[in-house]
Amino acid sequence: MISMPLLTIRNLTVTFDTASGPFKAVDSFDLNVDKGEILGIVGESGSGKSVAMLALMGLLPPTATVTADELAFEDHDLRTMSGRERRRLIGAEMSMIFQEPMSSLNPCFTVGFQIKETLRIHLGLDRKARQKRAIELLESVGLPEPERRLSAFPHQLSGGMSQRVMIAMATACHPKLLIADEPTTALDVTIQAQILDLLVDLQRDRGMAMVLITHDMGVVAETAHRVVVQYAGQQVERQPVETLFDEPHHPYTAALLSAIPERATGDRLPTIPGVVPGQGDRPDGCLFNPRCSRADDRCRTIEPPHQSDALGQALCHYPLNTEEAA
Repeated sequence: MISMPLLTIRNLTVTFDTASGPFKAVDSFDLNVDKGEILGIVGESGSGKSVAMLALMGLLPPTATVTADELAFEDHDLRTMSGRERRRLIGAEMSMIFQEPMSSLNPCFTVGFQIKETLRIHLGLDRKARQKRAIELLESVGLPEPERRLSAFPHQLSGGMSQRVMIAMATACHPKLLIADEPTTALDVTIQAQILDLLVDLQRDRGMAMVLITHDMGVVAETAHRVVVQYAGQQVERQPVETLFDEPHHPYTAALLSAIPERATGDRLPTIPGVVPGQGDRPDGCLFNPRCSRADDRCRTIEPPHQSDALGQALCHYPLNTEEAA
């Protein structure tokens, strides 16, 4: 018997209303996440990684229009759920660690209040049980003197401590799916490694599925089972992690991998020329064509199809390492 994915997203599109017209930040995004799987989403800033996951969580502003052919978490259809039903789900079975813990935590309330609020709303624990559980959560994320930290305000904690508090809040109700959005942003290298190790340990111990959004290909290589590569709102490649690193299909993926310092050859670190296109400078044809050394007239005029092999997909006219180029 084939088990159903924990999370299914089909043809997710997010469009923002702006002063200069609608802007499509996420275009035809597809995703499956299985129970207990770690899936990495990589790409430059502006590629739609965070926006896609915020749309899933229902956390985008009213200026965003979200459409999808399917948006399902287990047997829940997120497209038709009421606000009340979605609030019961978010934070309990599906939760998110945000990019900036210093701005995501409420500066007006203590760490203890913010953790206990989650426990009260989703688990209905009484005051004594909330206190005990909050201390246990801070211990589980390696925060020293957890009982004393409960009375601290966010500005009294370091960046690494704040991130540990965010992880404690996000995992308080043992969610089935944890979305970690750049969980090591603005942390020094030593603390980054500690936070990643903590997340992987929690994921393994609790059997959670995890979606890891990051710029760091090295992090993906060490933690993820499968990888989605985003560019300018489009999903340009999807492969198992080993195959993606050994045989990338999309030129953008290959360029990202070549910029990893450990893979660099020569005296200079390779870079990708240009920038991710915005609302006013989106090219015809393949969106990556102005930055791609392989682009020809076909790439500049015709939108590429998704081309597949046995393991993954690439949005390219001339995918690398495959014989299925059109």
